[in-house]
Amino acid sequence: MSHKYFTINERNKLEVLLKENYKIAKIAKILNRHRTTIYREIKRINGEYSSENAQADASTKAANKGRSSKITAELKNLIEDRLYKTWSPEQIAGRELKGRLSFKTIYNWLYSNFLDVSLNVLRRKGRRAKTKETRGKFNIGKSIGDRPQEVRKKEVFGHWELDSVVSARGENKACFATFVELKTRFYVAIKMKNRSKSSMLEAIKRLTAGIPKGAFKTFTSDRGKEFSCWEEVEKMGIEFYFADSYCSWQRGCNENSNGLLREFYPKKTDISKIDTEDLIRTLMLINSRPRKCLNYATPFEKFLHEISFKKS
Repeated sequence: MSHKYFTINERNKLEVLLKENYKIAKIAKILNRHRTTIYREIKRINGEYSSENAQADASTKAANKGRSSKITAELKNLIEDRLYKTWSPEQIAGRELKGRLSFKTIYNWLYSNFLDVSLNVLRRKGRRAKTKETRGKFNIGKSIGDRPQEVRKKEVFGHWELDSVVSARGENKACFATFVELKTRFYVAIKMKNRSKSSMLEAIKRLTAGIPKGAFKTFTSDRGKEFSCWEEVEKMGIEFYFADSYCSWQRGCNENSNGLLREFYPKKTDISKIDTEDLIRTLMLINSRPRKCLNYATPFEKFLHEISFKKS
């Protein structure tokens, strides 16, 4: 008799046994429950016992249980605000609540409509369809296997992964150059007029112009033709390495960060129509989400901390 709550199956059996006029003592023996537990369950419903109504009553009480002791108007507003800022329940619990509330409780409140937030705020994750690679490739340049060991550990600031994100095929289509710093997970997307070598080099120069020079030790990308500007980049004092073909996992941080960007700009988005203010707002949301891998600090906080030392 270790189980505490009635299951729907037990309630169905109880309803049948009551209709067949079984005595409470006999029912308790059949269900392996104490007689007082059976009496308490029967009293859950006014009038004739119904397993369906009893289950509905139990579910409602379970959903409401503990709310009054856990939730305040201030806490409710905080959770709703962070959800609107695209934080996940786990990020809210880890950063803002620090053990005071489980992320599972936040999910329960969402699903029971207790929070004034649509379920659409939850970021949807799914397997992305793999599209056939149509870009030109090249074979020269340093292999990822030649990188310093410190890059893989992500413990030293200044190592970046690069990629490009497109909305449609074709060199003359607008796209993003994307960059992620591995230690801090700080993510940058810069709009390019096309997926060409010259456009990528221009984007890299824009990235490096506004950030202290010491923030750039290495770049790692795939061998897409837009990265054939690698020699010019190395003349800027940045070592450039290339991942192996068909091994996107070797640039996992950038792949993951591009997935975050796709939450705001799905594959069919016309990137040429995205204005600068909208892109900046999106990047602020992404970089202001606390990350479990950063002990619930944000990429923005970690990046500012690192570059403050580069300036001094």
